[in-house]
Amino acid sequence: MALSASAADHHPDRARAAVFISDVQYDSPGRDDRSNRSLNREWVEITNSTRRVVNLDGWTLEDEDGHSYTFDHFRLEGRATVRVHTGIGRDSRTDVFQDRRNYVWDNYSDTVTLRNDRDRFVDEVSWGHHRDDRGGDHHRHGGDHRGHRH
Repeated sequence: MALSASAADHHPDRARAAVFISDVQYDSPGRDDRSNRSLNREWVEITNSTRRVVNLDGWTLEDEDGHSYTFDHFRLEGRATVRVHTGIGRDSRTDVFQDRRNYVWDNYSDTVTLRNDRDRFVDEVSWGHHRDDRGGDHHRHGGDHRGHRH
């Protein structure tokens, strides 16, 4: 399962939000055998909705258990998306790697939180906590984003 979300264009605060969590693949497809290939098929995507480059150096992604990934010297181009994989790999402009040997995002319920380099809340996506919400199991805090299932 994956979660996709896009910024709502009618809310003035979110229209100014440059960076948000745009997609999450929290349950790696296939068997969870902890192979590097499987680990890298678990990811979070961060999108820059503006035309300007955003310096993500020092920004963090964190789960509910306190596992954290910090962007290191990474600049996200305008109108671009970066995919943050759980496993080991070579960072590029479109893909970065946490270099972990175990899964981070819980398959059943978890929250991914994005904070900037001053530890200020930027965006958050949760799944599995409210299974009665419109038949889905994903929800988002901190903005007017619309989520749907793939």
